[in-house]
Amino acid sequence: MRRDLADFWNLLWELALGAAALFLMLDALAPPEHLFWKPLDLERPIGQATARQVRDFDIPRTAAPPLIEQTTQECMATLRAAGVQVERAEDTDDGGFCVVQGAVRITGGAVTPLRPGGVVMQCPLAIRYVIWDRQVLQPLARSRYGSPPAAVDNMGTYSCRRIYGSQSDGDRPSEHARANALDVAGVTLADGRQVSVLTDWDGDGPAGRDGQAFIRAARDGACRLFGVVLSPDYNEAHRDHLHLDGAPYSLCR
Repeated sequence: MRRDLADFWNLLWELALGAAALFLMLDALAPPEHLFWKPLDLERPIGQATARQVRDFDIPRTAAPPLIEQTTQECMATLRAAGVQVERAEDTDDGGFCVVQGAVRITGGAVTPLRPGGVVMQCPLAIRYVIWDRQVLQPLARSRYGSPPAAVDNMGTYSCRRIYGSQSDGDRPSEHARANALDVAGVTLADGRQVSVLTDWDGDGPAGRDGQAFIRAARDGACRLFGVVLSPDYNEAHRDHLHLDGAPYSLCR
């Protein structure tokens, strides 16, 4: 009995040593975008842990003001370290339904500008946008068109309403009610060409099949990063835009 117990503890010790060695090897050799315990680096490609790393900046809805401010400042520091100009925006609370915590505004720097600009969004959503722009949109535009994006045409972020614009009291608030969603209508390239979700999604618009392939690839890339991504394939309400949000669950349609 004593020998069996000793063998058991020896086995546990060997397993613990093996797990520690594996952890140290991963920590030293694996790309940081695949390791959830590594800090987020906006210069790195989208990896298995990128979405989880962004969630470190999410703010619990019951968070006290000091935690909201501390987390938001850390989030903004990450953006600024990557060359993105960002400023704090005013938070919103209408009494519990439309609540925006950690609001920021991208004002310039190393990122494709949103048009119209000045939109307010939660800071983690701003980080997701910057990563999507750098790791998906810009490479895609250059490879397909030989021209970088000059502007991302959008339909806004904040809107105090229920999901899908419902009027039913039983439906939950939209992520737009928390400035945690961005609606992308299309992209304008530096050479003046435009790709529009409304006209080019099916390949029959001015941008032709190239525009269709571009906007669908942009949607697919967003699905690796955002919580919920909705496109014209989802329903008629999204026929003219890509809905990108930071919800704490995954849905790509």
